[in-house]
Amino acid sequence: MSQPAPNVVVLYADDLGWGDLGCFGADDLDTPALDGLAASGVRLPQWYSNSPVCSPSRASLMTGRYPAHAGVEAILGGSRRTPGLPRQSTLASELRDRGYATGIFGKWHLGAETSYGPLHRGFERSFGFRAGCVDYYSHIYYWGNHNALHDLWDDEQEVWLNGEYLTSVIAHRAADYIEQNANRPFFCYVPFNAPHYPLHAPAEYMAAFAHLPEDRQLMAAMIKAMDDGIAHILQTLQRLGLRENTIVFFSSDNGPSVEERNWLNGEEVSYTGGSAGGLRGHKGSLFEGGIRVPGIVSWPAQLPTGTDLAGPGAMMDLVPTLLEAVDGRPSSRADIDGRSVLTGLREAVPAGSAGPEPDPDRWLVWEYEGQLAARHGRWKLVLDARESLAAPVVVGEGLFDLDADPAEQHNLSEVHPEQVAAMKPRLLAWAATCADWRDALLVG
Repeated sequence: MSQPAPNVVVLYADDLGWGDLGCFGADDLDTPALDGLAASGVRLPQWYSNSPVCSPSRASLMTGRYPAHAGVEAILGGSRRTPGLPRQSTLASELRDRGYATGIFGKWHLGAETSYGPLHRGFERSFGFRAGCVDYYSHIYYWGNHNALHDLWDDEQEVWLNGEYLTSVIAHRAADYIEQNANRPFFCYVPFNAPHYPLHAPAEYMAAFAHLPEDRQLMAAMIKAMDDGIAHILQTLQRLGLRENTIVFFSSDNGPSVEERNWLNGEEVSYTGGSAGGLRGHKGSLFEGGIRVPGIVSWPAQLPTGTDLAGPGAMMDLVPTLLEAVDGRPSSRADIDGRSVLTGLREAVPAGSAGPEPDPDRWLVWEYEGQLAARHGRWKLVLDARESLAAPVVVGEGLFDLDADPAEQHNLSEVHPEQVAAMKPRLLAWAATCADWRDALLVG
């Protein structure tokens, strides 16, 4: 008797740093649900976003493509006229065409104009907001050169839930959807807004971390609220007898933010509550702290427990990995950029142990706001790298050995010029390919 198709749940945090979970080294906050998820499956300690900011990383997750190839390279605005992700196959449309129920609960940020919304990109059910951030209690988008906009939608109907904490609302709506679709395979995408600014948390969560400095207290409280929401989703799967054959993936869209707009107390000073776990850089940077993100995959029926994926992977790998897992059929698009890591997940190594040699054919490359970066094996090359959004260039050309120096403190470009010479032309050629993708979109 063949195994029934697995359900798929994708949990996505917003601006959560590599060092902001207990299972990734944080010792000052409380994330039992996510720590338990990691213990029940595979940690991804070398997992990357395809961009150091929100919208492009979500485009790669949805399409399996690099941001320029998907057609979203910048943070998208929140006006109700804002276009977004060009029409193409998505993880949702691929799974819908395989007979899955498809629902999204949370932050879309791939186009606020209705025709670019999730119901037009493969989802049959949608609840949440379309812009990049909203107030957690009023659900109003305040930023940009326009009046404040209310931004909360149930499918395409605007809904008002004034005073309800959005992180909890998202989790409960997602759990309800799972219950409603328990008798058929489903894809439930849950992109939380936490812990993205504005920094809001209920009083009981703030009280639990009153011993921490104010900025870290806010971060811990928001993450704990999200962790409790995830616990509710996982408990729903367990109660319905679905947990064993449900693939649960968790990650973050980019590294932690140090933007002044995080604060709600009138201060225009840098916020430092998030943690990149000792990695260099923050949101907006192509150093590791901006793009290396916590990742977890748990599928009790198929994957080992308490293990780590050996080697790097990226958000664009999710589409081919999940499609291989659900039925072995590749994407309907032959030109996706990601590759399946399902074999690596099945052969994951005990946590903390050395894995096999990395795939010599695997290159990961990034471009954002004039910065370029490439990773090949243990080596990473950066060009015109910055520490955060709108920060000055601090390294014009840098080569780092990530095995020996994951914090990117020692620039080896002059010590190993041959490695720079091997990597730089390939990185620049890929940047030229990005330009070709942009031109094709303009023509299209």
